[in-house]
Amino acid sequence: YLRSKNKIIMAKKNKTEDQFAQVEQALSKTEQYIEDNQKSLMIIIGAIVGIIVLFKAYQNFYIIPLEEEAQVEIYMAELYFQKDSFNLALNGDGQYAGFLDVADEYSSTNIGELAGYYSGLCYLHTGDYENAIEYLENFSSSDIILSSLALGCAGDAYMELGELENAMDSYEDAVDNSNNEFTAPRYLMKIAMIHEINGDYSDALDIYKSIKADFSSSREASGIEKYISRAENR
Repeated sequence: YLRSKNKIIMAKKNKTEDQFAQVEQALSKTEQYIEDNQKSLMIIIGAIVGIIVLFKAYQNFYIIPLEEEAQVEIYMAELYFQKDSFNLALNGDGQYAGFLDVADEYSSTNIGELAGYYSGLCYLHTGDYENAIEYLENFSSSDIILSSLALGCAGDAYMELGELENAMDSYEDAVDNSNNEFTAPRYLMKIAMIHEINGDYSDALDIYKSIKADFSSSREASGIEKYISRAENR
């Protein structure tokens, strides 16, 4: 028994020693590689540091001042938009820039992106649905609500053009983009309406029931029973 136990201990010891030897060998190879390629590695590290420094300088001395300038430029267009003066908001009044100009001149900024979104909304309100779709679909933002609204408004433009399939795709994208009480039930309702237009009352009913179950505190859920009843009776 003791002899067997000693063999096991020795085997474990040998295994541990082999593992240490492998680690030492790997470290030696790494050290040798660093020594052999020291100059190249220093160049690479220097390049990385240089890129980081240039990026920070670009942000601090170009992008941030540009954002501040864009914020000033967009101010009057936002006021016109709030007053439903969509043509003035879109094109400017000759003295102050409109959303189109801000979106074009400050495209590298967040404000420029936002101006593109507002441009799409202005086109939607003035009945230029093709341009509305172009601007709304090109809009990107880390703001989940805004990005979802852009997708949903593109769906509204497709609906106005009678393109129900494209509208459905946009509404589904809007729902997938943000599972919240504000945008999700809003566009689920519009998807259900398209199903009803197509005569797919069973699919519409499933959506109405999901709004009731999953978004019970939403505005849409407060009156959902009448839609459920209508779909069930069809």
